[in-house]
Amino acid sequence: MRPPSPASPSRTSGAAAVLVALLLVLTGCSSVEGTGGKGYVTADGTVRMVDEGEREAPVELSGEGLDGEQLDLADFRGTTTVVNVWGAWCAQCRHEMPDLVEAAAETEGIAQFVGINIRDGSTSQALSFNRKFGVEYPSFYSPDGKALLPFHDTIPPNAIPSTVVLDAEGRVAAAIIGVLPSAGTLVGVIEDVSGKSADE
Repeated sequence: MRPPSPASPSRTSGAAAVLVALLLVLTGCSSVEGTGGKGYVTADGTVRMVDEGEREAPVELSGEGLDGEQLDLADFRGTTTVVNVWGAWCAQCRHEMPDLVEAAAETEGIAQFVGINIRDGSTSQALSFNRKFGVEYPSFYSPDGKALLPFHDTIPPNAIPSTVVLDAEGRVAAAIIGVLPSAGTLVGVIEDVSGKSADE
């Protein structure tokens, strides 16, 4: 009987890369500045836009929300969707949340907001955070950070907080890695992606 063949190097390295990425997600909140070749990423709130012709497949993500209800990004197709990665433990997340809440209010009707909550030990921590900052939009609850895997090409694994704007087809159209510079910055990105004005 032939012994089982070992896993191919490509499969092994691929699995290892996913594991490393997941571990990095769990390392902490980052507004880490670039440090040359030391393995850190620049997370300075710079906006990166993706031209429509260069956008890839729609992001697929479904899971349980903080309220225990099921969430699916596919349900938001047809409108611009803002995805913010956050945690109640993250000081930078607390710093930027008022701007996110303001941008959500200003773009009501042209954009849907949804969060991805990671590393909080219980939903009660996250829900308390939302009450404190007046966050009314839903969030995926992903204490292990696995909900970030569909965004592995967009969000560096240790760049928390980060914000991604999906177009009406669910494709990544823009990303802000690190703390949001201002509510106005995000409103402007939403207007560019949606082709609509928040003042209409």
